[in-house]
Amino acid sequence: MLKNNRLILNGRTLTWGKRTYVMGILNITPDSFSGDGLIPSNSGRNFATSDKIGETALVQVALDQARQFISAGADILDVGGESTRPGAQPVDGDEELGRVLPVVRALTSEFQAPVSVDTYRAQVAEAALEAGAVMVNDVWGLHADPDLAGVIARWGVPVVLMHNRSSWAHAQIKERLGGRYVGIPYDNLLEDVKRELLESVAVATRAGISTENIILDPGIGFGKSVAQNLELIDRLEEIRALGYPVLLGPSRKSFIGYTLDLPPDERLEGTAAAVAVGIVRGADIVRIHDVQQIVRVARMADAIVRRYNLTDS
Repeated sequence: MLKNNRLILNGRTLTWGKRTYVMGILNITPDSFSGDGLIPSNSGRNFATSDKIGETALVQVALDQARQFISAGADILDVGGESTRPGAQPVDGDEELGRVLPVVRALTSEFQAPVSVDTYRAQVAEAALEAGAVMVNDVWGLHADPDLAGVIARWGVPVVLMHNRSSWAHAQIKERLGGRYVGIPYDNLLEDVKRELLESVAVATRAGISTENIILDPGIGFGKSVAQNLELIDRLEEIRALGYPVLLGPSRKSFIGYTLDLPPDERLEGTAAAVAVGIVRGADIVRIHDVQQIVRVARMADAIVRRYNLTDS
């Protein structure tokens, strides 16, 4: 039983268990693992901030992609300015701000769809919320920046707390298939993930974040082997049993590539299978690159599993 069965997000009511909500990914990076980064890979790392022409072009590309996502049925837009793939070069807070802020401002001016900022930095979250974002997606579950929880509490917005044991020492990278993690020690995969997610929840609630604003993400692809990612999806209901809505992010990830021996641009069917099983196991939100196709998968899965009537509001 969830602690709360709904969330108000930018004036919209998300009712957990009624249907699956789709979060469309806007990667404002040149080096996304999935190949969908909106900054050209040959532009240099400061494309978004080096000149006004570059910034204007980037914003227009982001608006065009967001428009397609919304038309296809995306419920939330998730904007991130730093790649999290194994081997990616980190960016500093100022560069992340330079990438993210112009896009967040443009999205919130142009569209009614809720905008989430994918960041673990308090500095970036604060500025994005001031610019109109209404949600924070933290891949480090409030463990990377001690000030982030306070920012989220002060703004009273929802937060996605993701489980993450990523470690350079356990990263293995193949040119065609990308990075994966091997040999990260777990005593018991599900019990360890659940315990560490609840540690993030404790950080959140101590800072004053309401339980109704907490969403959990098991961290598919972050510090787990291929087999562990597959097991987590199959046992997702155990994460949801913690009492919080669950976000699942399997889109184009390397566990699909290594399972099917396919590069990122050929992982749509594998993503669709992971999403469908995730919905059966209780996912409330799916974070996706291929929005049009996965919205259809989610609607079909919802019709089967949740008997969701597409004429409902």
